[in-house]
Amino acid sequence: MSATTIISVGELRVEFVSQATGCGLSELTAYSGPYPGGAAAISLDQAARMGAQTKIFGGIGEDGFGCALVERLAESGVDTSGLALHGDKATGVAFVSEFDDASRSRIVHVNNTAAEWAGTVVPALPSTDLLLHVSGASLVNARLRALILTVCDEVLARGGRISCDLDVGPELMAAPKAVEALHKVMALSSILFFGFRDLALLYPGKSEEDAVAALRSSGADIVARKCGADGAVVLHGDARYDFAGHDADNIDPSGAGESFCGTFLAMFTQGHSVEMAARYANAAGALAAAKRGPMEGNSSLEELDALLSGQQMERMRA
Repeated sequence: MSATTIISVGELRVEFVSQATGCGLSELTAYSGPYPGGAAAISLDQAARMGAQTKIFGGIGEDGFGCALVERLAESGVDTSGLALHGDKATGVAFVSEFDDASRSRIVHVNNTAAEWAGTVVPALPSTDLLLHVSGASLVNARLRALILTVCDEVLARGGRISCDLDVGPELMAAPKAVEALHKVMALSSILFFGFRDLALLYPGKSEEDAVAALRSSGADIVARKCGADGAVVLHGDARYDFAGHDADNIDPSGAGESFCGTFLAMFTQGHSVEMAARYANAAGALAAAKRGPMEGNSSLEELDALLSGQQMERMRA
């Protein structure tokens, strides 16, 4: 069997991040950027850094922002030949500001930009074994949603697999067709990633235990809960793996969840156990939050080895 290629279809954009917390994007303040971003891009950038074979599909403008995205992804080893370049549309962009409680205010421009025009995907799919990674955030836009559902069917028809990071937000919950599409993708997925906010929004009124049970009833083999600074919990059949958080700076957690997903999928598709894939994913999420910018904290296998080795030494000294 050929090596697995992790693919993703989604909105590519650059982000500008407020250097001050609490401004709510309504006050005059300094911003840093443009940072390459978008859920699909962050996850695949990290997967490629971990040695996985990857290919991304999306749309970018023929401008400086688009150039920044392509250069960053290509530098990390992502196959960018599936990106559609548009001379008449600008690259997607987002502005982000954080509050002291880690909540965020965002203004995202995807509609009517190059980000919603991913081009022709199915004929350009690799001929290898495929794993399609879907972010719930990418299902909000109607054009991307329709394309992602088409690619889901094609990947499964070829004997491939699907993973889904629920990534539920207010924008998705306000779009009934997006919620419907997310549930469909969940039912098709063998791997699900989620956070506590996802459960609260998808299963309002349910206890955490009941919400997780409802999530597992979708049929996924692996269910991974990203707990941010508190670590992670991964369920695989009857097995449960709990991982404590790492002692790392928490400067910008915006891309930490996607880095977790990218690491897990890279390790898993390269033959590592679920437990090991989750251990490294948990470490990657911690490193990702230690730098400003959604994918600036993405890491290499060597960096994760160093973090995990240091943690093991500390335990031996305790």
